[in-house]
Amino acid sequence: MAAITMSNIVKRYGDGFPAVNDVSLDVRDGEFMILVGPSGCGKSTLLRMIVGLEDITSGEMRIGERVVNTVAPRRRNLSMVFQNYALYPHLTVFENIAFPLRLAKRPDDEVRRRVTDTAGLLELTDHLERKPANLSGGQRQRVAMGRAIVRQADAFLFDEPLSNLDAKLRGQMRTEIARLQRRLGVTTVYVTHDQTEAMTLGDRVAVLRKGVLQQVGSPRELYEQPENLFVAGFIGSPSMNFLPASVEGTVLATPLGRFELRDERKAAAAAGRRVVLVGLRPESFEDAALVGAAKRERGAVVRVRVDVTEWLGNEQYAYVPYEAPEDLTARLRELSRELDGDQMRTQAVVALDASSPIVAGEEAELWIDTAGLHIFDPATGANLTRDEERVAELGRHSERVRAAKREAQRVGPPS
Repeated sequence: MAAITMSNIVKRYGDGFPAVNDVSLDVRDGEFMILVGPSGCGKSTLLRMIVGLEDITSGEMRIGERVVNTVAPRRRNLSMVFQNYALYPHLTVFENIAFPLRLAKRPDDEVRRRVTDTAGLLELTDHLERKPANLSGGQRQRVAMGRAIVRQADAFLFDEPLSNLDAKLRGQMRTEIARLQRRLGVTTVYVTHDQTEAMTLGDRVAVLRKGVLQQVGSPRELYEQPENLFVAGFIGSPSMNFLPASVEGTVLATPLGRFELRDERKAAAAAGRRVVLVGLRPESFEDAALVGAAKRERGAVVRVRVDVTEWLGNEQYAYVPYEAPEDLTARLRELSRELDGDQMRTQAVVALDASSPIVAGEEAELWIDTAGLHIFDPATGANLTRDEERVAELGRHSERVRAAKREAQRVGPPS
């Protein structure tokens, strides 16, 4: 295993466009690092520079203690799993997995032993004599993973390996990859545009935007304490609601209603500003009729008209349209295009208990947990209410999780 250190990495193509722009990132030994962002943000380009399939324009790439900027891919001792599996259709599962060992001219008995062990790990033992055409998508992906594992590489690199699978199989493979990485303890860099994969798999997540690193932290840190508007909008499903607000002392006047800022730190962040953007996650809302009196006092109650409801069994979503100034609407539309979706329209998405009787087309009272709101600068997108003490606390929690993971790897699985 080995750490991967990137220092001021830049990738420019012939037209001068910086696909990756001054990225510095440390992937610790044994860590599961996720590179996430919308299409075209530079995450796959960065991964290909790690493995050596793309030249580095400037900056330094280290694997362990070795600078590998000019080292050929085959000499970096890395294993890569591609989006399209990249299996040899004329070879059996056994020979597909064994291919890197054959290339390295390993003895037949060693090849047989390592392929058999890897196939057992991935539950492929019964399929070793089959060809890729006779396998399901999930089985093909496991074969591709087996070919990576059998090399005993210093690090695994995954380039959107689950994007070709259906939703149910993606969930199953996601669990398998997480379990496998924790069992092997190998340094892993995983590229995805799916924030659900990023939140459930990674020890830490690096969010990229137009080739620039926006934030690196644990999934919980990115969810609770985003650095800016982009990270806040990208992390979380459904995404965070952004409401324009005028500041009147310690009161925020929004299209949904007026919120009193009881938190002194948040009141100070809004002070002296005329207009801000308020960020509220769908989970910060509840049906006011289901909220007790004591809890009700800790937030704000607003009356709104619900446009659409979606009942999902375990919960339901309500959509509440609102009016916003054109300049802020344009800002949200621009952000929406970057995030490959239309979730930034001028409507609030509200997550409600499945038992809520709220009906589409009628007015309803909603309770809002104002302790969970964020305030953003509309011009720069900076989060004005990011709590550095909470960030430090989340960092300590992340380190405890990593320490427990390392101890579990040292002890091994229970007998």
